Amino acid sequence: MPFPMQRLRRTRSSRALRSLVRETRLSPSDFVYPIFVTVGEDVRNPVSSMPGIFQLSINHAVAETRRAQELGISGVLLFGVPEEKDEAASGAYDPEGIVQLATRAIKDAMPEMIVVTDVCLCEYMSHGHCGVVEKGTGEILNDISLELLARTAASQAEAGADVVAPSDMMDGRVAAIRSELDNEGFQNTPIMAYAAKYASAFYGPFREAAESAPAFGDRRSYQMDPANAREALLEVELDIEEGADIVMVKPALPYLDVLHRVKEATNLPVAAYSVSGEYAMIKAAAQNGWLDERAVVLEALTGIKRAGADIIVSYHAPEVARWLS
Repeated sequence: MPFPMQRLRRTRSSRALRSLVRETRLSPSDFVYPIFVTVGEDVRNPVSSMPGIFQLSINHAVAETRRAQELGISGVLLFGVPEEKDEAASGAYDPEGIVQLATRAIKDAMPEMIVVTDVCLCEYMSHGHCGVVEKGTGEILNDISLELLARTAASQAEAGADVVAPSDMMDGRVAAIRSELDNEGFQNTPIMAYAAKYASAFYGPFREAAESAPAFGDRRSYQMDPANAREALLEVELDIEEGADIVMVKPALPYLDVLHRVKEATNLPVAAYSVSGEYAMIKAAAQNGWLDERAVVLEALTGIKRAGADIIVSYHAPEVARWLS
């Protein structure tokens, strides 16, 4: 735009002009809102480490999705909190599993709302890992895990999921899911791959919300080293070759450099997940009066979009949508 920025300060209409030449704009349609769905009737369990976030029974998940839709938010991302867990994650691919039931209920109530489903096993495993664990060694069995992940994605697509989002970081899972979806008649169901998912310390509050903390060890053997950026580009390239339609960087704020490099390297839509720890630390600082919550949230999310995110997964989504409106 032909407006010299240094002169805008001198005009009475400088605020309007600055808005006119603003390079990066947030919109409610940029956001996907994560929702934790649990069993039971009329359940709203507060997540202590994430003020304003709840584990919701299906009726409340439908109501929360409707609220998001009315605010102009593009979609919701569903995480399941099952009643029972086992060592085969059977609740993940059960046609009557919690995410499958919630997906059907939301799509019945709001057919035009985008429902993204988390494809992972950790919430359904008794040990909390994202794959099948070999007894005795504690080793994650990659190939067996792929079969379960593919079954999970197909069952979610059957329930009406618009997008499936594998978050496990098992090697080859995008190809396995794409093959299973195609074989089951879901050729048009897109995959949003957590392509660059780091073994981050920012996931703590999520593990409370999803009740998915590992019972032993950690996830560093299959999630990425926070020190590596070039590896992220390789992981993104591999996921694209396997059939990913959208690639994601997670977390967002500590990895804006990675997000930018991924955006520069691909023509696919790029998502960024502003994770539970990012949400919790802003909430905590705001509750203590240390930060202006609205200003900080908008600044942080603008930075994520400026770095290259086409889609932002954020727990702040309803608040931001209200502020922007």
